Amino acid sequence: MAKIVASSGLSEQTYLPPALLSSPPKTHQREYIKEAEMILLPLMDDLLTKAKLSPRDIDILVIHCSAFCPSPSLSSIIVNKYSMRSDVKSFNLSGMGCSAGAIGIDLAQNLLKTNNNCYAIVISTEILSAGWYSGHERSKLLINCLFRMGSAALLLTNRKEASKTSKYRLIRTLRTQTAFDDKAYLTAIREEDDDGKLGVTIDKGLLPAAGELLRSHMTILGLKILPLTEKLKHVVSVIRKKFKDKEGEIYMPSFKTAIQHFCLPTSGRALIGEIAKGLNLDGRDVEASLMTLHRFGNQSSSSMWYELAYMEAKERVKKGDKVLMLGMGTGPKCCSCVWECVRPIAGDSNKNNPWRDCIHLYPIEAGSSISQT
Repeated sequence: MAKIVASSGLSEQTYLPPALLSSPPKTHQREYIKEAEMILLPLMDDLLTKAKLSPRDIDILVIHCSAFCPSPSLSSIIVNKYSMRSDVKSFNLSGMGCSAGAIGIDLAQNLLKTNNNCYAIVISTEILSAGWYSGHERSKLLINCLFRMGSAALLLTNRKEASKTSKYRLIRTLRTQTAFDDKAYLTAIREEDDDGKLGVTIDKGLLPAAGELLRSHMTILGLKILPLTEKLKHVVSVIRKKFKDKEGEIYMPSFKTAIQHFCLPTSGRALIGEIAKGLNLDGRDVEASLMTLHRFGNQSSSSMWYELAYMEAKERVKKGDKVLMLGMGTGPKCCSCVWECVRPIAGDSNKNNPWRDCIHLYPIEAGSSISQT
């Protein structure tokens, strides 16, 4: 584990819950609940205060956490703690890995399409003490090394008056999965080792499977968001290769013609590098992903929001810019969200931005080069 952490791209400033700082780590139900309350309750308080809303104003609640699915559920814990309305539509997603953040947005969007004048809260988190592997199988130790504490809560609404205060407008979501393929399905799976200890096995075929999934997903997304010129260049190159120049290369459309900012999965420098290569992104495009991995680690489904916060802290997101959030998780599955910035936000969120006390130190040289992934 020490060797993996040393080469992971994580700094020593990432966070672990108190239960995992004990020796040996405390992995009991009561510790899981303590960790959940330590993260979720201040998060809800901050969001409601910033939005100037009462818990009873919330119509939809979506929470996702892969490793921990208690009974009552995490969503029920929030409803209980905040005395939310009896008709609040609450959902609890589990076992969906790092893609759950984007999937939660997709679910909330669909609910808002069928319910008018509503507020929806989507919470992304991971309870690390519930996913800790205490055994010795090398293929299961990777999860212990890369994942760190972090959580994000966001407010979505379809109320017309919110157009004056909202920062972003959700313009598209897309979901793709390859769970029907047994080989891909088994690349990341939670199971017991020979001693009966639970852990997530990471197979060597994970990167190739993720690459195939990403190609399929981005092909469909490209058809929906890329300008016509990029689509034509790709089609012409395919036809030329098939009928005229069999040795020629197929033109890869540039997503930077439609997207200005990218929030990629922070599942390690190797995966970030592979995604960057596949999408033809440069160091600045993946800077937020690499810096988030360095400062906060892989925070599962909430990492993409820390990446967006990084770009906001750097004051790079301008009105009219498009942001692509890409989530990839166990299954394997991929979900993306495309947002449009609808108003100037420079300096808007410095008070609550998680980067506010360290943004001047970033980017660091060690993580800003794709060639080092």
